[in-house]
Amino acid sequence: MIIWLASYPKSGNTWVRSFIASLLFNKNNEANLKELHNIPQYPLRSHFNNLLDNIDDVKEISSNWINSQRRINSDNKIKFLKTHHALCKIGDSTFTNYETSLGAIHIVRDPRNIVTSILYHFSKKNYYEAKKFLLDNNKTLGKKFDKLDPNVNKNMFTPIFSWKNHYNTWKNFKKNYLLVRYEDLISDPNKEFRKIYNYISNLMNVKIEENKIELAIKSNSFENLKKLEQSGGYKEAIKDKESGQLKQFFNLGPDNKWEKILDKEIKEEIEKEFKNEMSELGYL
Repeated sequence: MIIWLASYPKSGNTWVRSFIASLLFNKNNEANLKELHNIPQYPLRSHFNNLLDNIDDVKEISSNWINSQRRINSDNKIKFLKTHHALCKIGDSTFTNYETSLGAIHIVRDPRNIVTSILYHFSKKNYYEAKKFLLDNNKTLGKKFDKLDPNVNKNMFTPIFSWKNHYNTWKNFKKNYLLVRYEDLISDPNKEFRKIYNYISNLMNVKIEENKIELAIKSNSFENLKKLEQSGGYKEAIKDKESGQLKQFFNLGPDNKWEKILDKEIKEEIEKEFKNEMSELGYL
């Protein structure tokens, strides 16, 4: 069955993914970006091979979400899948269900910091464009062909909606749900990554030696992941739409502090639009 690593884009999903990969797929329990293929993204076009007549038809895609997940689960093993997909419903079709899903680790981040990451990662011209992305209730990814980003061409139609709506869909997942805040990973990584390990240990009935857990936490510091990318690259990094040059995937991280970066007008509009959700999460 599937354990989802669910998040809005640029919220720390890859960071959590790397930690879990270190625990489960690296014999030395050290961070290694090449191990991330063990926790693939969903949905990819390959997940729907021979299921669809039209790979870009939204109705066909949504009606086969569960069929594709059943096929993924056909080996009867527990696996992790990364997704930015909202936990939404199109017509009578729901993105996932408790038959195919064992649980969800839901990673969230303060939208006042996400907006800067969107500006950089998606090559937006300015903060107003990045804010529009963040507030777009109909936002989708992965459908249009983009010659500069081969990863997009592997992705299926992926509705993410606004930051608010994305959060509200996944917070209602009731089966083995774990909420993780990006900011807590920064301020107390030992506590937060151990919380993730305990979650995995309980669901998968696995035990890992204390010293190996400590090594996985230490080697997955943001600073070390950034060094690993700089020395060996990262295949999921994307290219700048203007220059065509690869962007650093692990960019600002803890140095992305909205208090020092964000324009007052942008900050206040985000806080106004997302007031209830940000308050619920302790951001306001």
